Formats: sequence, structure tokens, C-alpha cells
Amino acid sequence: MFRRRRLGFCAVIFAVATGIAAAPPRPTATPTAPEPPRLSAEELAHAIKTDALTIPTPGELFAALEKPGKTNWPSQYRGPLPTTYRNRAQIALNLGGLVADGFIAVEAQDGQQVKNIGSDIIKLAKALGVSENVLSRGNSISEFAENDEWDTLHEELEATQNEVKASMQTHQDQDLVILVSLGGWIRGTQVVSAAIVENYDEHSARVLRQPALVQFIHAKVNDMSPEVRDEPLVKTVNDQLSTIENLVAFPADKPPTIEDVRKLNAVVTKVIDEIQNKTDGK
Repeated sequence: MFRRRRLGFCAVIFAVATGIAAAPPRPTATPTAPEPPRLSAEELAHAIKTDALTIPTPGELFAALEKPGKTNWPSQYRGPLPTTYRNRAQIALNLGGLVADGFIAVEAQDGQQVKNIGSDIIKLAKALGVSENVLSRGNSISEFAENDEWDTLHEELEATQNEVKASMQTHQDQDLVILVSLGGWIRGTQVVSAAIVENYDEHSARVLRQPALVQFIHAKVNDMSPEVRDEPLVKTVNDQLSTIENLVAFPADKPPTIEDVRKLNAVVTKVIDEIQNKTDGK
């Protein structure tokens, strides 16, 4: 049930990216209520540009993958991240990436990995001064991992990310909210592209077509306050978004080749390395 709900959201994102119009959910108020008209591709594109919360979560990216066969999720693990970053923009970007790592561990049904990543998520979130509501979720993540409640863990990770964003919005840190989403999306794209390279097929490769989404993210970064936008690390990531946009703007009727996917993976991997290893955001 939960996975089907997430797939519905991803279908809208995919429709925006490919230019295919998607019907909104049917109304449920009464059995006789008329079905609302289908949105045009133009209307969907406008909707994504006016809603700051439409950047898909890593869990939604992984659900949209719909790979035939079983994805080798443990092969997408990476080493532990430092939790001692001092630059707030870098913390936010890495926090988003850590949430993506949490979803990978859930997909792999690796309870210990979930607990380790959950602990690091809370450490980075605490460094951003988030609310106690966020910090209390660390115990919930460990408890659900102990009990192998994998669907619930999907929900808990999304709730944790949303709590972080809500807490930062309360402190008027909207720029950091965008960076958390951006970090998660970049890490998620790295994982999806790597998984497609491991087991290439044209259907899965098509989900990488997201030019409208990248344009939207690019615009949100450009709208940040100069103080955050001009951070060296943020500028580096923003500059790479143009390259990423070109790589995900392949024709709708022609899926990317495995070499195209490798190129995309190489670029987002380089960005992830910058986010993880750039010293003090300089």
C-alpha cells in the first residue's frame, strides 16, 4: 500500500520530466463525483515550479526505478560520513545524502546499517539546531529496524526529513531546506544511475529524464540569499546542475544508452564527492 502511494507521486514527477500529462488522483468525497480534467504538460510544469516541496525524496526516486529483477542495494553503500562539518550549507547537503543512504539500507533490509545511518542523521540534524521532535526520531528508527518494519521505516525516514525541514523553516532557514532536498536528490540520482548501469534496460533508464525538475532545482538555488548561494560549495554544486540538466534532457522517445547513464553517474558522483569532502565548504 505504502509503496503504491509513493509510486503515484513519482508518476507525476516522471510525467513532468517527460512531457506526458498525468491525471490527478480521483476525488473520494462521493462515488458520483466527476473525475477532474487531466492536467496538460504545461500546467504540470507550472505546478512543479511553484511548489517548493516537489523535489522527490530518495525513497520516491528508488520507487520510480521499478527495475526488473532485484536491485543489488548493498552495492550502493558508501563509507560513513564525517559528522563534524562546521559549514551549515555542507551539513544540510550531507544530511540530505544521509537520508538517501537510509533509504538504501531499508531497501536492502539491513537493520544494523539503518541504525548506523539513523544515528548519523540525528547527529547532523542536531548540528543544524533542529527541534527535539527530530532528535526523538532516532529511537524510533532503531526500534523499527530491530523489528524489521521496513515499510514503516520508509515512512519514518520521510517523516524525519520533513521534521528537519519544518524545524529549519521555523528558524527561517529556507535555503537550508532546499539544500537538504538537493543533497538527497543528488545522492538518489547517483544510486539510481549506478543501479541502471549494473543492470541496464531501456525502461529503467527512461526514469532519468528529468530536465524540468533540474531546472526547478536550479531556479531554487539561484533564488537563495547571496550569503548561502555564494558559498563555494553551493556554487560548485549549482554550476554542475547545468551539466546534469544536459545529461537528463535526452529525447522522450529515445532512452539514454548505458554510456549516457555512465556519464550522468560520473558527474553526480563527482558532486557527491565535493559535498562530502570539500573542506569547510571552501
